[in-house]
Amino acid sequence: MKVAVIGGTGDFGLALAARLAGAGVEVVIGSRDAARAEEKAREAGAGGGAANEDAVRGIDLAVLATKAEAALDTARALADALGPTPLLSVASELRFAGGGVFPGEQSRSLAERTQELVRGPVVAGLHSLAAATLARGPADGDALVCGDDADAKALALELAKKVVAGRALDAGPLASARALEGMTAVIVNLNKRYKGHAGVRITGLP
Repeated sequence: MKVAVIGGTGDFGLALAARLAGAGVEVVIGSRDAARAEEKAREAGAGGGAANEDAVRGIDLAVLATKAEAALDTARALADALGPTPLLSVASELRFAGGGVFPGEQSRSLAERTQELVRGPVVAGLHSLAAATLARGPADGDALVCGDDADAKALALELAKKVVAGRALDAGPLASARALEGMTAVIVNLNKRYKGHAGVRITGLP
C-alpha cells in the first residue's frame, strides 16, 4: 500500500508518517511547501516528500492530516489531483472555552463535509490517537474507522492496524464520524484533567 500523508509536516501527520514508514508502508509526505515536505520525509524515514498535488498521484490512500481549520480548503484544492483516490479524514473540529474543550458546532462531521468536495470515497478514523502517543510507538488501545465505501474502509483499517497496539475496528457508516470526531473533545478533556495520554479500548467484542 502506498499512502500520502497530506499535512505530513505537522505534528500528527509527521508522527503518523514515521509510524507507517516504520511498519513498512510506502509513505510520501505532502505539504504546500515541497522542500519542507522533503526535509520532513527524511526526518520521518518516509519514501519522499512533495507538494500536495504531486504527493497524491499514484497512491492507494491519502490521509488528510491537516489542522481542522484547513481541512476543507485543502480537500477542495486537491479534488482534481485526488480524482477517485480514497481519502482518510482524521481531524476534529474543537471549541476551546473556559469550561473545557467542546465538539464543533456543525451538525455534520468534517469527514461528511469533505465528501462533498472530492470524487473519491471519504473514510474517517484515528481520532483517538495523538501525535505524542504515535511518536513513542504503536498507540495503546484500538483505532476506530468509519465510512460508506467498503474498499476504502478496508484500506483505512489496514493502515490503522499498523499504528496501534490494539485492534482496528469498523465503526459503521461515515455518519459515525460525528461521534468519532466529538470523542476527540472527550479525550482532550481527560488528558488535561488527568495529565495523561488517553486512548480508547473497546471491550466485549470477539
